[in-house]
Amino acid sequence: MFRLSFLASLIRRLILLPLTFAVLPAQAEITLGAEDAEAQVRVGCLFPLSGRGGLYGRDSAVGIQLALEWLQQQPIQYPHLQIFIADSRSKASRTTRLAREFVRDRGTRFICGVVNSAVAWQVAQVAESERAFFIGTDHASPRLTETDVSPYYFRVNNNSRQSMYAAARYIQDSFQRPGKRPLRISYLGPDYDYGYQMWQDLQQALRQADVPFEIVTALWPRLYEPDYTPYIEALKQQPTDLIINSLWGGDLVAFIEQANQANLFRHAEFANFDTGGNYEVLAALADDMPSGLILSSRHHNNWPQTDYNRWFVQRFHALSGRYPSYAAEGAYAGILAIAEAIRIAGVDADDTEIRTTLEGLRLKLPEDPPGFTSYMDPVTHQLQQVIAIGRSLPASDHPPASKLLGEWKIYPPHPSSRAKTARAADHE
Repeated sequence: MFRLSFLASLIRRLILLPLTFAVLPAQAEITLGAEDAEAQVRVGCLFPLSGRGGLYGRDSAVGIQLALEWLQQQPIQYPHLQIFIADSRSKASRTTRLAREFVRDRGTRFICGVVNSAVAWQVAQVAESERAFFIGTDHASPRLTETDVSPYYFRVNNNSRQSMYAAARYIQDSFQRPGKRPLRISYLGPDYDYGYQMWQDLQQALRQADVPFEIVTALWPRLYEPDYTPYIEALKQQPTDLIINSLWGGDLVAFIEQANQANLFRHAEFANFDTGGNYEVLAALADDMPSGLILSSRHHNNWPQTDYNRWFVQRFHALSGRYPSYAAEGAYAGILAIAEAIRIAGVDADDTEIRTTLEGLRLKLPEDPPGFTSYMDPVTHQLQQVIAIGRSLPASDHPPASKLLGEWKIYPPHPSSRAKTARAADHE
C-alpha cells in the first residue's frame, strides 16, 4: 500500500491527531465517510449493534472509523467511501433483507461484516445474486472459502481452518514426545457448524503434522448454554493431556468461570486456539482468567510490538475508551481491502477487474509482524495471515484485563496453502 519508511512518522502524526470521531452510540444505522455528493463507492456493513453480540458490532464500527482516518492520511489518493453500518441483530432474515436493500436502494457495490457463519453463508448467496462483492470480516467457517468459493466473496480475517492448522503445529512443538504414547485429547465445542468444522479440521491437521493422538471424548453443548457443570465433570472423569475448547464470547467466559470453580485447569492443559485470546474474553474475566491457558485470537493488543499495531490499539482506545476485540481489526481490514482494490482497479472498474484485483491483494495490517504482509489466496479468496499462539500471563497495561498472552509461538501461513502466485514476504 505504501512504503514502510513512511510508516513510523505517519503513525506518530496519527497518534497526535485530535479526536475527530465521537464514540458511536448503539443505534439501528450509522453512516460514516463521504457525503452523498462526494461518495465514489458505497459500502453496506452488517454487524450486530445491539443484543448479545453488540460489542462486536460497536468495535467494528470504531475499526471502520480508524480505517477511514488511516486512508485520509496516506500520501496517495484513495476513493471517497460512504459506509452504512446497519444492526443485523444476528438474525438471518433481517441480515439478508438489509443486504438486498443496501444494494438495491443505496447502490452499495460492497457488503462487509457479518459475525455468524451461518448468516454469512446466506448473505454470500444474496451478494452473488445481486452482483455485489461481500468482504467477510468476522465469521470463520471455512465452508465459505472452499475451492468452489463464490466469485463475489472474499474474507479478510483468518478462518477456523487456518487456526486449527496453527494449533496442530503448536501441539507438535509443545506436546509431542517421540516414542511415548499418543497425546490424549478431549474436545468441547458448540453444537453447530463452527464447532463441528473446527474439530474435523483439527484432527486432519494433526494427522498431516504426524502428531500421534487419541480422542478421549468430544462434547457438544448448545450455543448460549448457561450451565456447563455436566460437561466439566465429564472432562474431569477422563484421563486427558489436553482439553481443546472452541467456545467463544460469553459462552467461553461462562465456561472458564465455571471451570475455575470445579478446578478443571488442574486436571489437564487447556487450549482455545481460535478466539480464546480475544480481548473481550480477557477483559470480561479480569482476575478470573487463569494463568497458563493456551490461547489465540485473530488480533492481539500486545502482539506484534510494532508501531502500526500500537497506533491501532491506542487510537481505538482514544476513540472508544476501551481496548479492541478482534472484530475491530477485521472491520478495519475490510475497509482497507475495499479501498485498495478500488484504488488499483479504478472507480469505474467492472466486476472482473475488481475480482482480479482482490485475488492479488496484498494488505499490510496491524496484526502483521515485521517482514510479513497479509495476502489473498486467489483460489479460496481467503486472506493468508500469521497466527500467534501464547499463554495467559499476568499483565496490567490493558485494564480491565489482568492477563494478556505471552510466551508466543508464531506460525506463518501453512505451506499447504492453495495460493500459487501471492508472496508473503514484504519487500516494501
